[in-house]
Amino acid sequence: MEFRYSKEINPSVYDTEDLGYGIPLRMHKDRAEEIKGTLRAQNDWTNYVDPVDGYHGGLGDPYSFMCVTVPECLPDRLEVISYANEFAFLYDDGMESFDLKKDLGGTAGFLETFGAGALDLKVNVDPKTRPEKRLQAQLFSEMMAIDPKRAMTSMKAWARFVQSAARTRSLPFETLDQYIPARAVDAGELIWFGTLTFGMALTIPDEEIDLCMELARPAYVALGLVNDLYSWEKEQNDAIRAGQDYVFNAIWVIIKERSVSEEEAKEICREEIIKAISTYCRSLEETRNDSSLSHDLRTYLEAVLLSYIGNLVWSIYCPRYREF
Repeated sequence: MEFRYSKEINPSVYDTEDLGYGIPLRMHKDRAEEIKGTLRAQNDWTNYVDPVDGYHGGLGDPYSFMCVTVPECLPDRLEVISYANEFAFLYDDGMESFDLKKDLGGTAGFLETFGAGALDLKVNVDPKTRPEKRLQAQLFSEMMAIDPKRAMTSMKAWARFVQSAARTRSLPFETLDQYIPARAVDAGELIWFGTLTFGMALTIPDEEIDLCMELARPAYVALGLVNDLYSWEKEQNDAIRAGQDYVFNAIWVIIKERSVSEEEAKEICREEIIKAISTYCRSLEETRNDSSLSHDLRTYLEAVLLSYIGNLVWSIYCPRYREF
């Protein structure tokens, strides 16, 4: 991959807690665009949906989410994908407040907003439409103005992700073997596919889509488990406040399945992260110079690796998982 918009960060200035697997961290050079998009999303949510006082999303110091997970985003797209990502964080916090086994009314509202009807731009002028849906239509319009084809790909992936993620959260998992495949879906492999392809102007040929998802799957497992490891305290707290009797998190699954302590469960989770990311790195070495694969597919797979290390470092330092 050619690096044009990012810089490598000296590994002596950040900690990976032995989960970095030697992958270099890169950061986008134009952090101001991420800040602009993120704050605009928070302001819109506050003005039209619900106040976000005390909320922490993607921003952090010195590591903000989009700058370290999509370090090679085209500069003119960083602001809008940062808006989209913050929108997803706000949505995720909203979903955490629902008991998906019981709160069907609340869940249905979110699915109506973010699911199959997400591509309908006409809702922006309908005063009866949920405010979240109008904001999403506004976001989609902005993306369409930049790159119509990839915007459509991105938003279709988003809609499929929301429907899939809601299904995976509908019941608690009893074993880690059951949980891990679902976690890859819930980690956002579909929405992140849309984010990377739009942000980096990549086009994966239709005949390579299934292969793309298959090759990237171990990285998304690792991404999801990193999220579980570092968001555990926040998600456990959210579940308690919502009156839920389970947490959609690998730590919860491991504790229940193996009757171990929280610290033992975290260590098992770490082992699973290393297993997944090592598998991905070996696969990437085999595909990196495979000329039978399209250039954009190989670039995408490299970008997912950068997303892994960026998500890891951000998760360790971010206020979102440390202040709640």
